[in-house]
Amino acid sequence: MYRLYHTRHEQLYACSRFLRSINAATGREKLGSNKSIAAWGSSREAPAFCIAIPFNGESACVGNGVMIAIKVDSKQEVDAFNAKAISLGGRCEGESGPRGEGGFYGGYFRDLDGNKLNAYTPVATL
Repeated sequence: MYRLYHTRHEQLYACSRFLRSINAATGREKLGSNKSIAAWGSSREAPAFCIAIPFNGESACVGNGVMIAIKVDSKQEVDAFNAKAISLGGRCEGESGPRGEGGFYGGYFRDLDGNKLNAYTPVATL
């Protein structure tokens, strides 16, 4: 299983650098890349986070109402992931903190292309 989102061709390198740094903050490493896709994860057997240039050759665009949620193992990893994203030029869309009663701990940000992401951990892991 993997999560995939798209970026513009001219942004692939910058987006890859941004994602490499925020994934490193939670121990995920680059699993592989080529001229049109890059992937990070804890192993090839676990879910991976991928970026790619659209296969159809059309321009990538930010989806309105679309968000990628990335499950991490602890509150500290949520904080590290979000802090790293903001320090690299991401835009805060909701500081890290508890969400909902009995929900999760998470924070929201937009990446360099404007895609909305959320790093979270379920309440049970707090």
